[in-house]
Amino acid sequence: MATLQDIAVSAAINLLSAFAFLVAFAILRLQPFNDRVYFPKWYRKGIRSSPTRSGAFVSKFINLDCRTYLNFLNWMPAALRMPEPELIDHAGLDSVVYIRIYLLGLKIFVPLAVMAFLVLVPVNWMGETLERTKGLTFSDIDKLSISNVPDGSKRFWAHILMFYVFTLWTFYVLYAEYKAVTAMRLRYLALENRRPDQFTVLVRNIPPDPDESVSDHVEHFFSVNHPDHYLTHQVVYNANKLATLVTKKKSLQNWYTYYLNKHERTSKMSVTKTGFCGFFGTKVDAIDYYSSEIQKLSEAEAAEKERVMTDPKAIVPAAYVSFKSRWAAAVCAQTQLCRNPTIWLTEWAPEPRDVYWDNLAIPYFEITIRRLLMAVALFFLIFFFMIPIAFVQSLANIEGIEKVFPFLTPLIKMESVKSVIQGLLPGIALKIFLIVLPTILMTMSKIEGFSSLSSLDRRSAGKYHLFILVNVFLGSIITGTAFQQLKAFLDQSPTEIPKTIGVSIPMKATFFITYIMVDGWAGIAAEILRLVPLIMFHLKNTFLVKTEQDREQAMDPGCMDFATSEPRIQLYILLGLVYSAVTPVLLPFVIIFFAFSYLVFRHQVVNVYDQRYESGGSFWPDVHWRLIIGLIISQLLLLGLLSTKKIEKSTIALLPLPILTIWFHRYCKGRFESAFVKFPLQEAMIKDTLERATEPNLNLKAYLKDAYIHPVFKGNDPDWPQLIFEDENNPLVPTKRTSKQGSETSSNAGN
Repeated sequence: MATLQDIAVSAAINLLSAFAFLVAFAILRLQPFNDRVYFPKWYRKGIRSSPTRSGAFVSKFINLDCRTYLNFLNWMPAALRMPEPELIDHAGLDSVVYIRIYLLGLKIFVPLAVMAFLVLVPVNWMGETLERTKGLTFSDIDKLSISNVPDGSKRFWAHILMFYVFTLWTFYVLYAEYKAVTAMRLRYLALENRRPDQFTVLVRNIPPDPDESVSDHVEHFFSVNHPDHYLTHQVVYNANKLATLVTKKKSLQNWYTYYLNKHERTSKMSVTKTGFCGFFGTKVDAIDYYSSEIQKLSEAEAAEKERVMTDPKAIVPAAYVSFKSRWAAAVCAQTQLCRNPTIWLTEWAPEPRDVYWDNLAIPYFEITIRRLLMAVALFFLIFFFMIPIAFVQSLANIEGIEKVFPFLTPLIKMESVKSVIQGLLPGIALKIFLIVLPTILMTMSKIEGFSSLSSLDRRSAGKYHLFILVNVFLGSIITGTAFQQLKAFLDQSPTEIPKTIGVSIPMKATFFITYIMVDGWAGIAAEILRLVPLIMFHLKNTFLVKTEQDREQAMDPGCMDFATSEPRIQLYILLGLVYSAVTPVLLPFVIIFFAFSYLVFRHQVVNVYDQRYESGGSFWPDVHWRLIIGLIISQLLLLGLLSTKKIEKSTIALLPLPILTIWFHRYCKGRFESAFVKFPLQEAMIKDTLERATEPNLNLKAYLKDAYIHPVFKGNDPDWPQLIFEDENNPLVPTKRTSKQGSETSSNAGN
C-alpha cells in the first residue's frame, strides 16, 4: 500500500514529467520548421503562412530570438483569450461543449473540496480508529478518510449531511450546465450556415419492388407521399471494395513518391523486395515496381467502378432523400412514413463528412443481429479482461514483485526504489494495459453497423465507460481488497468480512491518486507535446512532400477523441464523487486534472484540432446520463460503507438520495433532451422563410448535387450517376409499374 512518502515521490515524478513535457513543447513550438505541427488549424483556414519562407537561412528552421523562450508558459493565457462565441465559430460547437466538461468538473469539485476540507477532514482525523486496530494495513492518507471514524459514532452524521449538500450542489451544477448547453445548441442551429444535412434524410430498409429499381422506387414513393416538398435523392452504392482499392493505391503512390524523391537526390537506383512489407521476396527496381503495381491497381479500380455503376446488386436499399425546405426534411425525419414500421425508416442524415460509408451497405436486418452479437461479445470482453487486470495489479506492488521475481528483493527493499514502485507502478501498469482497448471497442462499434462517425464515437464511448466502470473502478477496488487484505480475511470470522471490505474501500484511494497523477497529469502534458504527429510530419515532409499540397496533406491536426477522452473524464468525476465524503484528500488531485486539462485542450481546440464532423453538441445527453450513473454509484457505495459502521438507523437517511437522483435525471431528460434529438418545426420554418427572403434565386439542386456521393467517386468520373431530380413540369408521378395493384403491393411489403 502506498504511503504518504510514496504519494509524494509519485507526485514529484509526475510533476517533473509534466514540466519537462511543457518545456519541450515550449521550445519545439517556437521553431519555424515545427510551425505546421503546433498550429495546423490556422494553416487549414489559410490564415497562417509558413515562417520558413523569409529571413536568414538558419532562422528559417531555428528561432534565434532568446526573448521568446523566457515566456514559455504564455500559451496558457493565450488559450483562454478567445471568447466562447468566437471559439464556436472557429472550432465548432462540438469542441466547445466537449471542453466545457472539464470546466464542469471544476464547478463541481472546487466547492466540494472546500466544504470537505473544512468539515470532513477534521472529523476523520480526530477519529484515531485505524491506529487502535491491530493487524490492519493503512497509510497516513487513510487517517484522513472515513475509515478513521470509530464504529457507531455520531460523527457519521457529518458525512451524511455533507453528502446531501454535495448531491444538491451537483444537481444545481448539472441542471445549469444542461440548460446552458441546450441554449447553445438551439442558438447554434438557428444561426448556423446552410448545410446539406439540413435538407436531407437518410432512408433505410427500402422494400424491394419487382417493377422498379431502388432509385425509381424512391422517386415514386416520395413523389406520391411528399409531392410538394420532395426535391431529389441519391441512392447508396456498395463501393467498399472500390474504396479499399483506392486506399491501397494511395499507399503505393506514397512509396512511389518516396523512391522517386530519393532517386532525384542521390541519382542511384533504389531497390525493394516484392514480398511482405518489402522485407521478403525478389529484389527489383523500386520505381519500376511501384509504377507497375499502381498501373495494375488503376485497372482494377476502373473495372470495379464499372461494376458498381452497372450491377443492380451494387445498389443497397438505402438512399439520401433531399427536400425543398428544412421544414419538410424535419417532418420526414421525425414521422413514420409507412403503416409497416419496419420499412422506409428515416433518420436525420449526418453531414457529408460525418458519413461512415462502409456501413451503409449492411442490410438493416443484419444490423440487428450484429448488435446482439456485439452485446454478448462486450459482456465477455469485460468479464475476461478483469482476469489480466487483476494479475497486473497484483504484480504492481512490493509483495507481488517479491513473489514472482524473488531475486529483485534486495533492490526493491531500498527506500527510494520502494517509493517509486508503490507510488508510480500501479498507475502505469493499468494505463499500459488499457492502450489497445479503445481500438477494440471502436472496431466492435463499426461491426454494429452505425452509419455516421459521430454515432460510432458515442457508441464506443458508452462501451468504454462501461468497461472503465466495471474493470478499472470496481475491479481495482475488489481486486485490491482481495490481495491486500487476504490475511485479514483468513484470520477473521465470516461475519467480520463485510466490515473489512467497508474499511478497505476508502484505502484504495491511494491507488487512484497515483493513477490520476500518471494519466491525468503527465498524460495530459504529453498530449500537448504531440510527439507522434511531430515525428510523422517530418518523415513525410522529408520523403513524400513535393508540392505545397503534399505538405498540407502531411499535416495531421488530429481531432478531439470523444470515444476515448470522455469516458476518462467520467472516471475522474466518478472518483471525485465517490471519495468526496470518503477520502476528501483525493479531490485536489482531481481538481488539478480538470484545470490542467481545460487549459491544454482549449489550446488544442484553438490551434491544433480539426474536427472530422460537427453534430452541434448532440452527445451531451449521454454525458449527463453517465454523470448521473456516477452520482448514483457514489451514493450506493457510501450507503454500503456506512452499513458496516454500526449506524443502521442513521444509514437509512441516505436511501432517498438515489431516488431523488433518478427523479432529477427524468426531469432534466423531459426538460432538455428533445432539443438534442428533434429539430423544432418552428425553427425550421423561420430559417426557411429567412433564406427565401434573402436568397430568392438560390439553386438548391445545384447545392445538393454532389453532397452525398461516395468520396471515391467525387471528381473522378463525369459519367457517375448524379442525383435524381423531380420533374417539376410534369403533374403526373412517373412510374414503371404495370398496375396500381403492383404499386400498393410493393409499398406495403412486409405487412
